[in-house]
Amino acid sequence: MTELKRTPLFDAYAQYGGKTIDFGGWELPVQFSSIKDEHDAVRNRAGLFDVSHMGEIFVEGEDAFAYLQKILSNDISKIAVGGAQYSAMCYENGGVVDDLLTYRLSDNQYLLCVNASNIEKDFEWMQQHAEGDVTITNRSNEYAQIALQGPLAEEVLQALTVTDLKEIKYFKFQDNVDVAGHQVLVSRSGYTGEDGFELYGTPEAIVALWHKILESEKVVPTGLGARDTLRFEAGLPLYGQELSKDISPLEAGIGFAVKLQKEPKFIGQEALIAQKEAGLTRKSVGVEMVGKGIPRHGYKVFKDGVEIGEVTTGTQSPLTKRNIGVALLNTAFTEVGTEVEIEIRGKLVPAITVATPFYKR
Repeated sequence: MTELKRTPLFDAYAQYGGKTIDFGGWELPVQFSSIKDEHDAVRNRAGLFDVSHMGEIFVEGEDAFAYLQKILSNDISKIAVGGAQYSAMCYENGGVVDDLLTYRLSDNQYLLCVNASNIEKDFEWMQQHAEGDVTITNRSNEYAQIALQGPLAEEVLQALTVTDLKEIKYFKFQDNVDVAGHQVLVSRSGYTGEDGFELYGTPEAIVALWHKILESEKVVPTGLGARDTLRFEAGLPLYGQELSKDISPLEAGIGFAVKLQKEPKFIGQEALIAQKEAGLTRKSVGVEMVGKGIPRHGYKVFKDGVEIGEVTTGTQSPLTKRNIGVALLNTAFTEVGTEVEIEIRGKLVPAITVATPFYKR
């Protein structure tokens, strides 16, 4: 049996009541108190997440910009120094290698924050397609990362730094910010649908800041369970569910991060252009149960006895108590209000297609 990887914060979990699970080969906390309480805390106050399992890959050199334009679906020219951008990295057939954040540190230096389960795969793919004066370095082991999310996140973090956090706008960042005596990169971003910050730094700095931030009564430690329900309500995709090598960014509903007119073309662009011109045969849509049951990942969806797709994520919303999901369905059945059925434990249960996201701040 393969030993699970641990983040630098692993030893701190027990101190706060963390219950760990295997998440893509990492031993991470699913919850500290309860998923519902942590979810509510992030929506109303603030929650602190250990996201040190995420990967940090640096791209540097005179040709770094041209290289990233080639491998990423979004338009890197739109990122100024101090800015961040969401993008997809695609295969030639339009399937997704990964979805990620790109930070522009300087004219010729970028940081890519990639999904934990994809670090090695992404790094190999990036090296395979390197050309020109480009250096690609996987520095994931040198970094730890925490995310402070919720309406009180700015107030809590501002008490620990003289840097004016209001100056860091959404999808902007500042490097070398002094937070409680530790130098970290502070990014105004997150994966919850709330305001908040992601802090990158050395393992020593991030461990110290985890404890320091949790001294505030306004913040609760928050696990993967609430991270998933929060991102799901906010309509944010999860790689391996809404996105994969077999699901394109257009099908997943993140077309805003795909610039099909970009020149020179990115890897997968021609396949995605062809997919759009031919018309999507399937796409992601919200579903809500009419009958009893919760739609779960992998459950099959039917219309008049014919299978038309499957659920990619589903849960009972901690916010509204609705039994809801996101499903990848035949496009003919994705108009809001379409009656469908979801197979739950061998029975077809009535459901209806609904608009997403389920929550907006």
